[in-house]
Amino acid sequence: MNPSVSRRDFLSTVALAAAAAPLAARAAEKSAAAPAPGAAPAGPSTLHVFSKPFYQMSHAETAKLIAACGFGGVDYTVRKAQAHVLPEKVAEDLPRAVDAARAAGLKVELITTDITSAREPHTEAILRAAAKVGVKCYRLGNFNYDNKLGVVGTLEKLQPSLKELAALNASLGLHGAIQNHAGTRVGSAMWDLHLLLRELDPKAIGVQFDIRHAVCEAGQSWPVALRLLAPWIRCTDIKDFKWEQAPGKATIDNVPLGEGVVPFDAYFKLAKELKIGGPISLHLEYPPFEKAPAALSAADRLTQMTALMKRDGAFLKAAMAKSQIT
Repeated sequence: MNPSVSRRDFLSTVALAAAAAPLAARAAEKSAAAPAPGAAPAGPSTLHVFSKPFYQMSHAETAKLIAACGFGGVDYTVRKAQAHVLPEKVAEDLPRAVDAARAAGLKVELITTDITSAREPHTEAILRAAAKVGVKCYRLGNFNYDNKLGVVGTLEKLQPSLKELAALNASLGLHGAIQNHAGTRVGSAMWDLHLLLRELDPKAIGVQFDIRHAVCEAGQSWPVALRLLAPWIRCTDIKDFKWEQAPGKATIDNVPLGEGVVPFDAYFKLAKELKIGGPISLHLEYPPFEKAPAALSAADRLTQMTALMKRDGAFLKAAMAKSQIT
């Protein structure tokens, strides 16, 4: 014993160490039980187009338009609203939609759903149909905070349901992803997604990272969130925006790629470093895709959409090429 340490101090130190041992053991057990995520798998990153703006068009018309604009895949809406495939008809209509895409030379590696639980009426049918036609990833529906439960209470309530959904995904070889969406829903802050998913298998459930929403909510700190969430990312979204400002107020204006504030070069450079790959979904949420002028004819709207899709596609490919993302 060090002569400068009294017997009383020595005994106190031993007692504290003994008290801490069970806590350390429980922490080790928890760490051993949780998955140890590594980097997300790199590429290939097939460029899909989110089908929402074209939901009134047939599967074949949508696929032909997307292929003609130079993209490699279609991200079909399989949900109740603005849907190419309704959940109650998924067994019949999803294969037809995928056949139409393949006939146009497109892949369907990604779909968008309203799924938030394995126990919802159409969840298992949608996921089994998706797995059967070769879909790799699907976007989940939205989760909102319960103000009565609070932030932590809401996340704790969601975890058992997501664990159950992850198990179903794993059994089918699918990855379910929560989109980080601007606003006040679960995932907007992005740190909450890590708290929600950190003990779940990234191969089965994770994040559909949306750089537009990330920049909107995180400003200059989005790279920190991207690094934190990278192991759980298997698919991504792309779009751009700019701020419209007035005293005491700022609103979001969605714009074509490269016309807004999203730093695409920095984003793709970091995505390359973190080995983030998988299908990319281009979201078209500016006029005339959304909020088309009433005076615009259907033919003129289609002409404008075609030109803008080609322009966004060229910009996206060039931005990816700079970081050697294929």
